[in-house]
Amino acid sequence: GNPELPTAVNITWSSINFKTILQWQPKPSGYSYTVEIHGQTTDTKKKCISTAETECDVTDVLRNVKETYTAHILSVTSSGMDNFEEPPFAVSEKFTPYSQTVLGKPEIQNYTQKGSKLNVVFQDPLTPYTFPNGSFRSIRDIFQDDLEYKLYYWKDQSSGKKAATTKSQKFEVSVDSTKNYCFYIQGVIPSRRENRNGQDSMVLCTSVGRTILDEYGAEVFIIVAVIAIAIITLAIVLSVILCKRQKAKAAREKEPLNGV
Repeated sequence: GNPELPTAVNITWSSINFKTILQWQPKPSGYSYTVEIHGQTTDTKKKCISTAETECDVTDVLRNVKETYTAHILSVTSSGMDNFEEPPFAVSEKFTPYSQTVLGKPEIQNYTQKGSKLNVVFQDPLTPYTFPNGSFRSIRDIFQDDLEYKLYYWKDQSSGKKAATTKSQKFEVSVDSTKNYCFYIQGVIPSRRENRNGQDSMVLCTSVGRTILDEYGAEVFIIVAVIAIAIITLAIVLSVILCKRQKAKAAREKEPLNGV
């Protein structure tokens, strides 16, 4: 090979819901890169041949998600792949999609708070892999019983969280019927040692039975109360003044006229 060509450094795997991108450095100048994916039991596959980029989407060659792969990033010249000499290359860390891909955000489809029950329905994240009919496989289709979800929920404007777990696509938890609740969902693979918890869904809040105090806080309630007391006090004072004036007027009208 050509020992003078730089080889790739800082090689990383980035994978969410099995969409996997290989990244490295530095930007090539006067040469290019070719990626080889080596599996323990699968044939070597080339990707991003003679690329000037420093990333490569390798999702489609990692279909055997329980296989462990390494990437060889070859530094090649324009004629480097045509001769019998092996070009210089760098080797990545091992990567197993099944145990290392990050679980993406679940999509919340519907939620209701009726009485003392909070119901949340959500959808599994999809993967780039398809069934024979062309529909996309979800992470549940791949992980099956290894996948579960956690619901984290708390009273609106409170910091105390509770958690519930399910292997289905819905939650039903008991709540205080007089309070509103906020919540989010997270996928979990309990069998993993690392990357057990997935990304959080968006946070949503119910709005059943929301009071003015819930909406605006205690400060506004106190201000309104002070204003109300001031108005009542002013009304009482004005009533007393008017009453005294009426009594004084009536007393003057009953006095006899002078000189009669």
